[in-house]
Amino acid sequence: MKSSAVSDPLPLPLDDQLCFSLYATTIAINRAYKPVLDRLGITYPQFLVLQTLNEAGDGCSIGAIADRLALEPSTITPLAKRLEVAGLVTRVRNPADERQVRVRLTEAGKSRWAETGCLGPMIVKRSGMTPERLAALNTEVAALRRALADSRPVPS
Repeated sequence: MKSSAVSDPLPLPLDDQLCFSLYATTIAINRAYKPVLDRLGITYPQFLVLQTLNEAGDGCSIGAIADRLALEPSTITPLAKRLEVAGLVTRVRNPADERQVRVRLTEAGKSRWAETGCLGPMIVKRSGMTPERLAALNTEVAALRRALADSRPVPS
């Protein structure tokens, strides 16, 4: 009988694992963003909702925001409620389908969003990489995310 330990690859050291590098990089980026977002009174997830709504132009449903951010609608709903309390968005039920809530930026939300424009250049500066290099890296990571999201689980 062949030992499975011989055929199983050894786990990579943590620093050699892509998942850890991506995770730790996300934390580092969030830490870099935090002082600016704190000054604006929003969290990173709220920033993502504001960005999604800014891209959408005329607002979108909770479900569409969740799809865009690869999150569950139950995660977006409390974020949208907090943003509404802060006066940054409005939430309106769709009269044709009361289950659907449409979220739109208010003028204050548009203004707050405009104040976050410094985040991209800040990451370029702090990384020491060119904007082109960061764009290429983002393209590779986005391709990996799509491939993993579109793949089927591998049977054990």
